[in-house]
Amino acid sequence: MRSFSFGARVLAGATGISATFMAGGLAKDKYNQYQASPIISTTPTLAAVARDAVKGPFSLKAEASSAKERTFIMIKPDGVQRGLVGDIIKRFEQKGFKLVAIRMMAPGEAHLREHYADLAARSFFPGLVKYMASGPVVAMAWEGENAVKTGRVMLGETNPRDSKPGTIRGDYCITVGRNIIHGSDAVESANHEIGLWFRDEDVCDWKPCQEDMVYGDN
Repeated sequence: MRSFSFGARVLAGATGISATFMAGGLAKDKYNQYQASPIISTTPTLAAVARDAVKGPFSLKAEASSAKERTFIMIKPDGVQRGLVGDIIKRFEQKGFKLVAIRMMAPGEAHLREHYADLAARSFFPGLVKYMASGPVVAMAWEGENAVKTGRVMLGETNPRDSKPGTIRGDYCITVGRNIIHGSDAVESANHEIGLWFRDEDVCDWKPCQEDMVYGDN
Protein backbone atom coordinates (compact mmCIF):
# COMPACT_ATOMS: atom_id res chain seq x y z
CA MET A 1 0.00 0.00 0.00
CA ARG A 2 2.78 2.36 0.90
CA SER A 3 4.46 1.63 -2.40
CA PHE A 4 1.24 2.36 -4.30
CA SER A 5 0.62 5.50 -2.29
CA PHE A 6 4.11 6.80 -2.94
CA GLY A 7 3.80 6.07 -6.67
CA ALA A 8 0.46 7.84 -6.82
CA ARG A 9 1.91 10.87 -5.15
CA VAL A 10 4.82 10.97 -7.60
CA LEU A 11 2.40 10.65 -10.54
CA ALA A 12 0.15 13.38 -9.17
CA GLY A 13 3.13 15.66 -8.65
CA ALA A 14 4.35 15.13 -12.17
CA THR A 15 0.86 15.77 -13.52
CA GLY A 16 0.62 19.03 -11.53
CA ILE A 17 3.99 20.24 -12.77
CA SER A 18 2.99 19.46 -16.34
CA ALA A 19 -0.31 21.31 -15.92
CA THR A 20 1.52 24.30 -14.46
CA PHE A 21 3.87 24.49 -17.43
CA MET A 22 0.94 24.16 -19.84
CA ALA A 23 -0.98 26.96 -18.08
CA GLY A 24 2.08 29.14 -18.09
CA GLY A 25 2.55 28.51 -21.79
CA LEU A 26 -1.05 29.49 -22.55
CA ALA A 27 -0.75 32.65 -20.46
CA LYS A 28 2.43 33.62 -22.27
CA ASP A 29 0.77 33.07 -25.66
CA LYS A 30 -2.16 35.28 -24.63
CA TYR A 31 0.23 37.96 -23.40
CA ASN A 32 2.18 37.88 -26.67
CA GLN A 33 -1.10 38.11 -28.61
CA TYR A 34 -2.15 41.15 -26.55
CA GLN A 35 1.21 42.80 -27.17
CA ALA A 36 0.93 42.18 -30.93
CA SER A 37 -2.69 43.40 -31.21
CA PRO A 38 -3.24 46.53 -29.05
CA ILE A 39 -6.82 47.41 -28.09
CA ILE A 40 -8.39 50.13 -30.24
CA SER A 41 -10.64 52.36 -28.08
CA THR A 42 -13.57 54.23 -29.57
CA THR A 43 -13.67 56.61 -26.61
CA PRO A 44 -11.74 59.85 -27.35
CA THR A 45 -9.01 60.74 -24.90
CA LEU A 46 -8.96 64.05 -23.03
CA ALA A 47 -5.96 65.13 -25.07
CA ALA A 48 -7.80 64.39 -28.33
CA VAL A 49 -10.83 66.38 -27.21
CA ALA A 50 -8.65 69.35 -26.25
CA ARG A 51 -6.76 69.12 -29.54
CA ASP A 52 -9.99 69.12 -31.56
CA ALA A 53 -11.38 72.04 -29.56
CA VAL A 54 -8.56 74.36 -30.62
CA LYS A 55 -8.28 73.29 -34.26
CA GLY A 56 -10.29 76.25 -35.53
CA PRO A 57 -9.07 79.86 -35.38
CA PHE A 58 -9.65 81.55 -32.04
CA SER A 59 -11.95 84.56 -32.44
CA LEU A 60 -13.72 87.02 -30.18
CA LYS A 61 -15.41 88.86 -33.01
CA ALA A 62 -18.56 90.60 -31.80
CA GLU A 63 -21.78 90.25 -33.73
CA ALA A 64 -22.95 93.75 -34.52
CA SER A 65 -25.82 92.90 -36.85
CA SER A 66 -28.23 94.90 -34.70
CA ALA A 67 -25.80 97.72 -33.80
CA LYS A 68 -27.98 100.19 -35.73
CA GLU A 69 -31.18 99.34 -33.83
CA ARG A 70 -32.92 102.39 -32.39
CA THR A 71 -35.35 102.87 -29.54
CA PHE A 72 -37.52 105.78 -28.43
CA ILE A 73 -37.18 106.92 -24.82
CA MET A 74 -39.25 109.72 -23.28
CA ILE A 75 -38.81 111.25 -19.84
CA LYS A 76 -42.28 112.14 -18.59
CA PRO A 77 -43.29 115.38 -16.80
CA ASP A 78 -42.60 113.91 -13.34
CA GLY A 79 -39.07 112.91 -14.36
CA VAL A 80 -38.42 116.40 -15.73
CA GLN A 81 -39.89 118.15 -12.68
CA ARG A 82 -37.78 116.02 -10.33
CA GLY A 83 -34.55 116.86 -12.15
CA LEU A 84 -33.80 113.30 -13.28
CA VAL A 85 -33.07 114.09 -16.93
CA GLY A 86 -29.29 114.15 -16.53
CA ASP A 87 -29.18 110.94 -14.47
CA ILE A 88 -31.30 109.06 -17.00
CA ILE A 89 -29.24 110.23 -19.97
CA LYS A 90 -26.08 109.27 -18.08
CA ARG A 91 -27.32 105.68 -17.65
CA PHE A 92 -27.85 105.20 -21.37
CA GLU A 93 -24.53 106.83 -22.24
CA GLN A 94 -22.63 104.74 -19.70
CA LYS A 95 -24.28 101.60 -21.04
CA GLY A 96 -22.71 102.39 -24.41
CA PHE A 97 -25.75 103.52 -26.39
CA LYS A 98 -25.50 106.47 -28.77
CA LEU A 99 -27.86 109.44 -28.53
CA VAL A 100 -29.03 110.27 -32.05
CA ALA A 101 -31.93 112.66 -31.32
CA ILE A 102 -33.21 114.67 -28.36
CA ARG A 103 -35.68 117.47 -27.80
CA MET A 104 -37.50 119.02 -24.86
CA MET A 105 -41.06 119.98 -25.72
CA ALA A 106 -44.64 120.44 -24.56
CA PRO A 107 -46.35 118.17 -27.11
CA GLY A 108 -50.02 119.00 -26.44
CA GLU A 109 -52.93 116.61 -25.99
CA ALA A 110 -53.51 115.90 -29.68
CA HIS A 111 -49.94 114.66 -30.14
CA LEU A 112 -50.13 112.58 -26.98
CA ARG A 113 -53.41 110.96 -28.07
CA GLU A 114 -51.67 109.86 -31.24
CA HIS A 115 -48.69 108.55 -29.29
CA TYR A 116 -50.86 106.54 -26.89
CA ALA A 117 -53.46 105.54 -29.51
CA ASP A 118 -53.14 101.84 -28.61
CA LEU A 119 -54.44 102.70 -25.11
CA ALA A 120 -57.40 104.79 -26.26
CA ALA A 121 -59.97 102.22 -25.12
CA ARG A 122 -58.57 101.97 -21.59
CA SER A 123 -60.36 103.71 -18.73
CA PHE A 124 -57.23 105.57 -17.63
CA PHE A 125 -56.56 107.05 -21.09
CA PRO A 126 -58.07 110.54 -20.50
CA GLY A 127 -56.17 110.95 -17.23
CA LEU A 128 -52.94 109.74 -18.85
CA VAL A 129 -53.19 112.27 -21.68
CA LYS A 130 -54.04 115.10 -19.29
CA TYR A 131 -51.12 114.26 -17.03
CA MET A 132 -48.63 113.88 -19.90
CA ALA A 133 -49.67 117.32 -21.19
CA SER A 134 -49.21 118.94 -17.76
CA GLY A 135 -45.55 119.80 -18.34
CA PRO A 136 -42.60 119.42 -20.70
CA VAL A 137 -41.18 116.06 -21.66
CA VAL A 138 -37.77 115.04 -23.03
CA ALA A 139 -37.98 112.86 -26.12
CA MET A 140 -34.91 110.88 -27.20
CA ALA A 141 -33.78 108.34 -29.75
CA TRP A 142 -30.97 106.00 -28.74
CA GLU A 143 -29.02 103.69 -31.01
CA GLY A 144 -27.12 100.50 -30.29
CA GLU A 145 -27.11 96.74 -30.41
CA ASN A 146 -30.37 95.29 -29.05
CA ALA A 147 -31.37 98.81 -27.98
CA VAL A 148 -35.11 98.15 -27.64
CA LYS A 149 -34.94 95.09 -25.38
CA THR A 150 -32.01 96.36 -23.33
CA GLY A 151 -33.69 99.75 -22.96
CA ARG A 152 -36.80 98.07 -21.52
CA VAL A 153 -34.67 96.14 -19.05
CA MET A 154 -32.95 99.35 -17.96
CA LEU A 155 -36.34 101.03 -17.41
CA GLY A 156 -37.77 98.26 -15.23
CA GLU A 157 -41.37 97.11 -15.00
CA THR A 158 -44.28 99.44 -15.79
CA ASN A 159 -45.26 99.31 -12.12
CA PRO A 160 -42.29 100.52 -10.06
CA ARG A 161 -43.32 98.17 -7.23
CA ASP A 162 -42.31 95.26 -9.47
CA SER A 163 -39.08 96.86 -10.66
CA LYS A 164 -35.74 95.61 -9.39
CA PRO A 165 -33.24 97.91 -7.68
CA GLY A 166 -30.75 99.16 -10.24
CA THR A 167 -33.40 99.86 -12.87
CA ILE A 168 -34.57 103.42 -13.49
CA ARG A 169 -38.05 102.84 -12.10
CA GLY A 170 -36.74 100.62 -9.34
CA ASP A 171 -34.46 103.42 -8.14
CA TYR A 172 -36.42 106.60 -8.84
CA CYS A 173 -40.16 106.05 -8.49
CA ILE A 174 -42.86 104.34 -6.40
CA THR A 175 -46.26 104.37 -8.13
CA VAL A 176 -47.37 103.43 -11.65
CA GLY A 177 -49.06 106.81 -12.13
CA ARG A 178 -45.67 108.52 -11.78
CA ASN A 179 -43.26 106.07 -13.35
CA ILE A 180 -41.16 108.89 -14.92
CA ILE A 181 -40.21 107.30 -18.26
CA HIS A 182 -41.50 105.65 -21.44
CA GLY A 183 -39.61 103.21 -23.68
CA SER A 184 -40.52 101.44 -26.91
CA ASP A 185 -41.57 97.81 -26.51
CA ALA A 186 -40.63 96.57 -30.01
CA VAL A 187 -38.50 97.60 -32.97
CA GLU A 188 -41.62 98.38 -35.03
CA SER A 189 -43.12 100.63 -32.36
CA ALA A 190 -39.74 102.31 -31.85
CA ASN A 191 -39.55 103.22 -35.54
CA HIS A 192 -43.12 104.53 -35.43
CA GLU A 193 -42.53 106.61 -32.30
CA ILE A 194 -39.24 108.07 -33.53
CA GLY A 195 -41.03 109.08 -36.73
CA LEU A 196 -43.84 110.64 -34.68
CA TRP A 197 -41.57 112.74 -32.47
CA PHE A 198 -38.70 113.61 -34.84
CA ARG A 199 -38.25 114.65 -38.44
CA ASP A 200 -35.69 112.76 -40.51
CA GLU A 201 -33.27 115.68 -40.33
CA ASP A 202 -33.51 115.71 -36.52
CA VAL A 203 -31.92 112.26 -36.25
CA CYS A 204 -28.11 112.41 -36.40
CA ASP A 205 -26.13 109.62 -38.02
CA TRP A 206 -22.70 109.90 -36.42
CA LYS A 207 -19.88 107.75 -35.09
CA PRO A 208 -18.62 108.38 -31.55
CA CYS A 209 -14.88 107.95 -30.96
CA GLN A 210 -15.61 105.33 -28.25
CA GLU A 211 -17.47 103.00 -30.63
CA ASP A 212 -14.51 100.63 -31.03
CA MET A 213 -14.32 100.35 -27.25
CA VAL A 214 -17.97 99.24 -27.16
CA TYR A 215 -18.22 97.06 -30.28
CA GLY A 216 -14.56 96.42 -31.12
CA ASP A 217 -13.46 93.13 -32.71
CA ASN A 218 -10.41 91.18 -31.53
